Amino acid sequence: MTGAAAQTASSQLPASPADRRGSTGRTVVTGLGIVAPNGLGVRAYWDAVLNGRSGIGPLRRFTGDSRLGRLAGEATGFVPEDHLPKRLLAQTDLMTQYALVAADWALREARCSPSSPLDAGVITASASGGFDFGQRELQNLWSKGPAHVSAYMSFAWFYAVNTGQIAIRHDLRGPVGVVVTEQAGGLDALAHARRKVRGGAELIVTGAVDSSLCPYGMAAQVKSGRLSGSDDPAAGYLPFDRRAAGHVPGEGGAILTVEDAERAAARGVAVYGEIAGYGASFDPPPGSGRPSTLARAVETALADAGLDASDVAVVFADGAAVPGLDAAEAEALASVFGPRRVPVTVPKTLTGRLYSGAGPLDVATALLALRDEVVPATAHVDPDPDLPLDVVAGRPRPLADGRAALVVARGYGGFNSALVVRGTA
Repeated sequence: MTGAAAQTASSQLPASPADRRGSTGRTVVTGLGIVAPNGLGVRAYWDAVLNGRSGIGPLRRFTGDSRLGRLAGEATGFVPEDHLPKRLLAQTDLMTQYALVAADWALREARCSPSSPLDAGVITASASGGFDFGQRELQNLWSKGPAHVSAYMSFAWFYAVNTGQIAIRHDLRGPVGVVVTEQAGGLDALAHARRKVRGGAELIVTGAVDSSLCPYGMAAQVKSGRLSGSDDPAAGYLPFDRRAAGHVPGEGGAILTVEDAERAAARGVAVYGEIAGYGASFDPPPGSGRPSTLARAVETALADAGLDASDVAVVFADGAAVPGLDAAEAEALASVFGPRRVPVTVPKTLTGRLYSGAGPLDVATALLALRDEVVPATAHVDPDPDLPLDVVAGRPRPLADGRAALVVARGYGGFNSALVVRGTA
């Protein structure tokens, strides 16, 4: 299901109370749930980011053909049995278990009780679905026969399953959807959630979590030609560095609760910040000779937020760690902000690229950065002086003037998304 198809499907549902009441106010984030290779929960993750603790290491989820990768960002501290009942463990992939727990944490923080189940919904993104579950059941089919395939195979592999399982667990019957635009999808999901809040929804649980560190999933990622072949955790993922040679895959992401600012204020709940602007574009096909349209997505997001480039205090870049893609992103950012005029960071160097989970995790990180007035560093990187970017490397840097941050995500296949968030001050 594409992003457009997901939105069409959700629009064909019976009109809920949320869809019948309009709102043109601000959309704010009231809860964060984070599952990342370098930290579980907001506090542990943010502490790891500020202190440069990496979650990247040798791939341990499975052993075998080294062509499927040597390094990964694995959420090794996550024990599903500590968080979820056994009945859910039997029917869910690890990806969904991460998403369910992150949603639990976000909703607990938001302290929200919608007026009706029809007033709250779930919109997530996915890049692959539950590949680990799917691989296991396919192996059962081949080796043991159909009688040994779990009945839960019918949905546990599906890229919409996180939306469905979160909605069922919390009885959220309002607007639902899933967006599939690879790494850009997480930002697209947040933007669609903002659209539903503006349409009257009291609360949307949104974001993305991915996990595809199994032979089946890794084989699909290797096909892109963008995976790092390094076995050194400190040198495997080096965006905007002359040594850049691909990315390290990771798992995890972030689930957020978003709601109307006036409603959040009336409830007296703490707010992390506002989803202020969004833009998206699609690149021309490789070999066409036409440039990337990423700058257009960024400019659209700024215009949607009612901001100028000078209002942005920090950019959380996509950071593909592929020389051509890094150069295109650097050129796009320089064209909007001017060469080296805004600090740029890629905290993903501590986690690996989390695919659809990367954008929401970067948004969470950006909100925390605005709150604490600090720009986290890009670990291990020696910035290429030929690129027109001010990459924050080595240590975190105090945040300069400006109360907004830009998050950029680019998906395999030409998807570009940009999201602007504002802090609370």
